[in-house]
Amino acid sequence: MRKPILLLAVLVTILAAMGLRSQLTAIPAARSQSAPTQFDANRAHARLAVVLREQVPHPADTAANDVVRARLIAQLRGMGLSPIVRDQRACNELYKSRGVSCARVRNVIATVGPATGKALLLSAHYDSTPTGPGAGDAGIGVATLLEVAALTKDRPLQRPIIFLFNEGEELGLIGARAFLDDPLSRNVDSLVNLEARGVRGPVNMFETSRPNAAAIAVFKRAAANPVANSLSTDVYRLMPNYTDVNTLAERGWLTLNLAPIGNETRYHSPGDDLAALDRATLQHMGDQTLALVAELDPGVPKAQADWIFMDLGGRYLFTLPLAVGLLVLAALLLAVARVSWARGGLARTGAVVIGTLLLSTGLTWLMLALLGAARPGHFWRAHPMWTHLAISATVALVAVVLLATVGRRVDRTHLRPLFWLVFLILGAIIAIAAPGGVVFFLLPPTLLLIGMFARRWWPRAEQAGALAAVVALYLTWGAMLGLLEELLNAGPLWVFAPLGVLIILPALIEAKPLIVRPMRRVAGLVAMSPMILLWAMVAAVPAYSADRQQRFVIEHVTDATTGKAYWSILNGKAPLPHAYREMADWRWAALPTAEAKRWVAAAPRAPGIAAPTAQVVSTVANGRERAVTARLRANGSTRLTLIGPKDARIRAAGTAGFVRPIDAAAEEGEYLISCFGRSCDGAELHIRIDRAEPVTFKLVGMRAGLPVSAAPLLDAKPRFARPQYAPNQTLVVSRVRI
Repeated sequence: MRKPILLLAVLVTILAAMGLRSQLTAIPAARSQSAPTQFDANRAHARLAVVLREQVPHPADTAANDVVRARLIAQLRGMGLSPIVRDQRACNELYKSRGVSCARVRNVIATVGPATGKALLLSAHYDSTPTGPGAGDAGIGVATLLEVAALTKDRPLQRPIIFLFNEGEELGLIGARAFLDDPLSRNVDSLVNLEARGVRGPVNMFETSRPNAAAIAVFKRAAANPVANSLSTDVYRLMPNYTDVNTLAERGWLTLNLAPIGNETRYHSPGDDLAALDRATLQHMGDQTLALVAELDPGVPKAQADWIFMDLGGRYLFTLPLAVGLLVLAALLLAVARVSWARGGLARTGAVVIGTLLLSTGLTWLMLALLGAARPGHFWRAHPMWTHLAISATVALVAVVLLATVGRRVDRTHLRPLFWLVFLILGAIIAIAAPGGVVFFLLPPTLLLIGMFARRWWPRAEQAGALAAVVALYLTWGAMLGLLEELLNAGPLWVFAPLGVLIILPALIEAKPLIVRPMRRVAGLVAMSPMILLWAMVAAVPAYSADRQQRFVIEHVTDATTGKAYWSILNGKAPLPHAYREMADWRWAALPTAEAKRWVAAAPRAPGIAAPTAQVVSTVANGRERAVTARLRANGSTRLTLIGPKDARIRAAGTAGFVRPIDAAAEEGEYLISCFGRSCDGAELHIRIDRAEPVTFKLVGMRAGLPVSAAPLLDAKPRFARPQYAPNQTLVVSRVRI
């Protein structure tokens, strides 16, 4: 009876550790009192509360953002600074997609320090999405810059600091593009950009200039509580996300990009408010930014080679030249492969390790699919911890069963090297696409090999080295997985099964004596109990809460060509409320305004909603290519988007002075040419098309808010539901030939 209890205790310990992964990067609380020279999160938050007083959406070129900008300028003037406003109509290409976006933007710029010398640029955007007040994105950056400006304005700085509060980031990095046209940009040599994809948790340094050694050296010296790793910076480059750095990187400045990612469910939603913004997160961003200012004040270090890096518990940043890391990985791979080959038993040990990876992934996918069928939508959104624990318990069950059956006659001395060989092979594969990931594959197997080498002097050295490797694996991979859970909170969640194997299986290999005879027959039952309990919790807990609400966007869409009108609901395909089903006949379908499917039903036409127009003013032909100028009429819309077919061959688009090329390397898809804000009415777009015949575009006009006929839908929406990524809005689509 003793072994089942011990095995259960081991499993509970492993699951508790997996549940506490986020604590590995926990940050200190905000200081209640700060010294005069320290960043004061409470004071910064109070300034932001003044700037965002009404806490309403304030997209670029709107009356609401005029108010925010006026308060921002007043804050800067109140410090004794003399901010300037650059008023420009600008455009920028959409990164990793086929499009251009345009708007009238007003960048607010303040400078401290000497009048000459290369400048450090500190940047954050002050516009929000049309959906939320933007206290996190990027109000946290605005608050940080205001406090840093107040603290540095009277310091004896060695070079200038430019504070850029840019407008139009949310519309396509338009303010950043406009700044590159600003004479002040010619004197910049370094950049710290402040962003947000959440409202709490540590502030991650997730992007650097390349080569990165100089930027990482600066960050390492400056950050007291660093949260960063080179795997995440490499993965970020592969993702479709973008920030102002994508545009500003054209200048080759030394760059560090910082952002919190905790609780993405409030990001780009009405929930991104002052109450949700964690002051500890603001403190973490402010402390790092102020320290980076001090570190970069003497000047920019010379660019060097690439480094790999990772934080250790948010307390220390481990760094290593990438070339050295690759050599160490190769040496470890050869050494562990030699040990595995010499010890033999590769068939059974391989079946345990590979089988655990494959079967735990498959079983996790099946459990998620079954729950998804019973509870469509993001059923884990309110309490993601239970789902992640259930996935970990599933991995543990599969590992225990395979160790008790396939691996029952295999000793730990055979299982250890084979697991770490698979681990290192995975590291080599990851290094092909994301070389920065190598850093996570070095320390644990090194500790194991040290133990193996010391075995000749101390018989238990290998076991001690294996246990040390398990602990090191948890402290490094566990912290990284905690951050990854925040990034992938919308799924797919099954990916956490194979990642969990990398932490859980080596721990259970060391616990194998508790699993084999006479425990073999009951080990699976012992491991099954926490799995069943945790999946039951996932099925029982509410899917949504006041803090972590369901995405629920209501749109009224009119097709001006056919005269038909529709209701559109974007909610991740979760079931609609019963009252909705009584109001209309809903179907899962696409609309003329977008290719993505959503819930759609017939709707009454909205009175007084006119379609926007695009009138061709001039056309200049040069062989096959045509340069077309079209004048827009908004007719009440605040955002206009021309959607061109996939074969339109649009080469560039924009307004005078800012005609931007379409990203030739972007994935195939429809072309998007957008104009945002009041100034779009009467604006002229210049479009270069590589085809002689006219192209039929869809012209979509959007305005926030819904017609009166939407009142029953608003009244019957779920209790914990709010718009995210798009506001409740009214759209009208027409067709134009250009």
